[in-house]
Amino acid sequence: MFRNWRIGSVNGALLAAYFIPAWALVAFNIIVAPVHGLYERPSVAVALFLSDHLQMAGMDTVRTAWLLALGRLTVVAFFAIYLVLLCIPRIRKSGGSDEALGIALAIGSLISFASMVMASKVGEMAALRLHATELLLLLGAAIVVVIEKPASAPKTSEIAAPPSLKPPSLEPLGLEQAELLHNR
Repeated sequence: MFRNWRIGSVNGALLAAYFIPAWALVAFNIIVAPVHGLYERPSVAVALFLSDHLQMAGMDTVRTAWLLALGRLTVVAFFAIYLVLLCIPRIRKSGGSDEALGIALAIGSLISFASMVMASKVGEMAALRLHATELLLLLGAAIVVVIEKPASAPKTSEIAAPPSLKPPSLEPLGLEQAELLHNR
């Protein structure tokens, strides 16, 4: 059963197992109570940066909190789509689920990187460690997905037919030279 699983597939599934509940819970807390949810540990660096460096008013902070929650829910949705596509063996073997994983990794990396920079600016060390760890997880998975290629389809062999029955375009070229237009 597990013979046709790639390392990237397992790595993506493990990342999804972490990011779906963690980021969905943070986003849900921000949606229910935007200001209170924004000042919890996973988003406190963003909240402090918005209030200290950008001097945002209350309603602008709420809108930004909802935008952060939307970004986190987008990452959660793409990880969920990846898990659904991963359950279909034909798609998993051909690497068709890597697009959803790639989008989740890209958006998640962007959010984690921005949050890490904001945590660095406001001096919030616990948030800095959290976002740096999440960023390293996402970038490591992206490297694995980029380097590891899906298994190629098995090659089919043609049955040799007499040269007179083959169409001219399928005849082998002498010394495997490319056939150019001026060589005809």
